[in-house]
Amino acid sequence: MRVYLASTLSAAQGVLADRVVPAGLGFAVTGAVREWYARSDTDEMEYALLLEAARSSLRLLDADPTAPRRRLVLAVDVDDHHVRIRDDLDRGVVEVTVPVPIADVRAVHVDGADAHAAVGAAAAAVVEADLGGEDAAFLVDEADGYELLWYATQELADLLQSDRQ
Repeated sequence: MRVYLASTLSAAQGVLADRVVPAGLGFAVTGAVREWYARSDTDEMEYALLLEAARSSLRLLDADPTAPRRRLVLAVDVDDHHVRIRDDLDRGVVEVTVPVPIADVRAVHVDGADAHAAVGAAAAAVVEADLGGEDAAFLVDEADGYELLWYATQELADLLQSDRQ
């Protein structure tokens, strides 16, 4: 099953060092997602879930003021036996119950440097947006306007190195 896991550039340092992605919550095409997006194909559903994971990355950035203000999402393949559907939390939420080897990371999605200001403002406003604040929601939507860039897993070290410069 393809799962989209929110992260940050700071947390990705640990992934690279440990060679595993920690277990945790992510987003995947579940039965509830298929029902909700009945007229969409799998690619469209996965893109919507990638955006949900990007929004979750904003929450991680809000919790870690030292992390660079760029959203990061890891697309991983996980055996279905190690995924628990958590539609009780929200449509498409899953729990990956075991650490995922870095070899099973299929892509790294991250904001470009041009999104820094918008993502920083969105991270500061995401909790208020979650609570219904219209001005805060506008800031989060602005960050959503920046497309995440795609990197191969092999490029993660170079990506993290270039972010430090």
